[in-house]
Amino acid sequence: MTKVLIRTTEGDITVRLYDETPKHRDNFLKLAEEGYYDGTLFHRVIKDFMIQGGDPDSIGAPAGKSLGVGGPDYTIEAEILPALFHKRGALCAARQGDEVNPEKRSSGSQFYIVWGKKYSAGELRQMEKQMQMQQEQTVFNGLASKRRDMIMKLRRERDMAGLSALQDELLAETHAICASIPKPQFSAEQKEAYANVGGTPFLDGQYTVFGEVESGIDIVGKIQETPTGRGDRPTSDVKVISIKVLQ
Repeated sequence: MTKVLIRTTEGDITVRLYDETPKHRDNFLKLAEEGYYDGTLFHRVIKDFMIQGGDPDSIGAPAGKSLGVGGPDYTIEAEILPALFHKRGALCAARQGDEVNPEKRSSGSQFYIVWGKKYSAGELRQMEKQMQMQQEQTVFNGLASKRRDMIMKLRRERDMAGLSALQDELLAETHAICASIPKPQFSAEQKEAYANVGGTPFLDGQYTVFGEVESGIDIVGKIQETPTGRGDRPTSDVKVISIKVLQ
């Protein structure tokens, strides 16, 4: 088990890195030992959501400078595991969106720490329904992409009956596939954490979670309250003084 101390201008945060995500653990340790994070800012802060840092371009950045795209010249293979989720205090890897990054590869340096909110049982059930609908939509889109030429042909010919029949066929295939695979749902541990501790459950399965705050969660809470301006950048800089490996 490896712990790191994140010293910030608002106070200290101790984080435990997960051994279950070795690529992210080892990369974070390497950058920390190199001093890569020293002087960087928490450049993106959203109240009741998260605090994000790790952009090397933020070092000494003047007020108003747009931040959030800096990093080393590599990304990290996703290590998204169901047992590691976005509870309050989770340390996670930022990344580019699915449209340019379908493999969900992580930024080489940027990270965020979750704050989020507490959710009722009803809210979590509704979120599970939305996740299941998204699963069906993803399967349907994948099947439709394989029939793209046929769909385009039917559209050119304005064959509405043919399009309707094809849609029914795709829907039947989608339902059959979804019936044969596990439905996305929250575990008992997730439900308890999101109800009693808080977090951002809608990010589960989308970003790699590779650690969690062991002490200093009050500092995370303080930072997420920071007033922000354009691009969610704090109006007064919140700096990472250093990140040191403890063990």
